[in-house]
Amino acid sequence: MKEIDKRHKLDEEVFSYRATKDGKVFLYWHQKQIKILKGLAAQAFLEEVSDADPKEAQLIMARITGNFKHGNERSS
Repeated sequence: MKEIDKRHKLDEEVFSYRATKDGKVFLYWHQKQIKILKGLAAQAFLEEVSDADPKEAQLIMARITGNFKHGNERSS
């Protein structure tokens, strides 16, 4: 994995999620609910996160919520 999190913000594991029986996934940032995934999006998320290590899971949740890149940060 490339060095994406150069400031090591995601080492603190700021993102978390909770899956419900009815197929919804609630995404949290600092214990505040910020997004709900349903249907195919929820299934795809759970499949992707199940194979990921904790750091990769944080990157996946950051990407889905849009809470990682702000302003004019460069992608490379």
